[in-house]
Amino acid sequence: MDNLEKQLICPICLEMFTKPVVILPCQHNLCRKCANDIFQASNPYLPTRAGSLTSGGRFRCPSCRHEVVLDRHGVYGLQRNLLVENIIDMFKQESSSSKPVEERKEHVPMCDVHEEEKINIYCVTHGVPTCSMCKIFGAHKDCEVSPITSIYQTKKVELSDGIAMMVGNNDRMQGIISQLEETCRAIEENGRRQKTMVCEKFDQLYSTLEEKKREMSQKVTEEQEEKLNYIRSLTRKYGDHLEQSCKVVEMGIQTMEEPEMALFLQVRPGRGNMLQIQSCSSKTTLYFFSLPQNTKPLLKKIADGTSTAHLDKVERGYENMDHFHVRFKKVLQALRSIDFLQGEGSAESNLS
Repeated sequence: MDNLEKQLICPICLEMFTKPVVILPCQHNLCRKCANDIFQASNPYLPTRAGSLTSGGRFRCPSCRHEVVLDRHGVYGLQRNLLVENIIDMFKQESSSSKPVEERKEHVPMCDVHEEEKINIYCVTHGVPTCSMCKIFGAHKDCEVSPITSIYQTKKVELSDGIAMMVGNNDRMQGIISQLEETCRAIEENGRRQKTMVCEKFDQLYSTLEEKKREMSQKVTEEQEEKLNYIRSLTRKYGDHLEQSCKVVEMGIQTMEEPEMALFLQVRPGRGNMLQIQSCSSKTTLYFFSLPQNTKPLLKKIADGTSTAHLDKVERGYENMDHFHVRFKKVLQALRSIDFLQGEGSAESNLS
């Protein structure tokens, strides 16, 4: 019976359900009066009539925190739990019939001063219950008193209202917590989205810089190859000219070795000479040639060999590549001026 009685206790007034008993959508039960008190505390600005809310609203079940949405009839639109009401009636009848008469008598506290007197009044001045004799002859004869039943009902209503108000305040606190949790989720999502956007912008910047780097590197490479090919070609031309000059020098030396003046000045036709020449590149080459009829053509070849007017000259500073350069001063200043704390518009404009 004790377990059954615990199941029949209202979670608001903490007493056995008072009919009518209403059942919530979450299958928990409340006294209709307690449900109305919670409803009023949760909806303080809705219009009321005769102490009851007459328009739709919502409140949370005090047992499971499930949100209960009411129609325009308010708590009077909730279904009565006739089964629970019948169980309460049966429980009360069973309790009355099963207890002995002396056990069914209510225990009434007695006055400590006047042991024969029941405590039946309440001293408003001192805030304690007492008996009638204390009011007439005792310590409370000059105090303001009230019937203990009225004070009991008043305090009980105050406690019930306080509980209902606390339940309504808990509902509001739960709503604030839900909003804060939603704000946390929104902050996390917005942070992830903004980090993704910033990374994409920087990736675009990296891509642009890499493309410009490839273009400039290609231009430098092309001019480098062009200059190298030109210098190598010019080196070959100077090498060929040097080789011809060496031949002429050897011919002159061979001619200088002729002891006979007549032969030095005039050589018989058809006389062949073989000349071994050590070139500037340390290669030994054999040349077959005929000495000229006289020294005049040889002197002309020597004069031609000493002239390099027909060969191109490399301009001074031709090897420099300094005209390929970049100026990053303004770009670096623009990058350092990016400020993500000025707002989405400023950050977007700096990154774009």
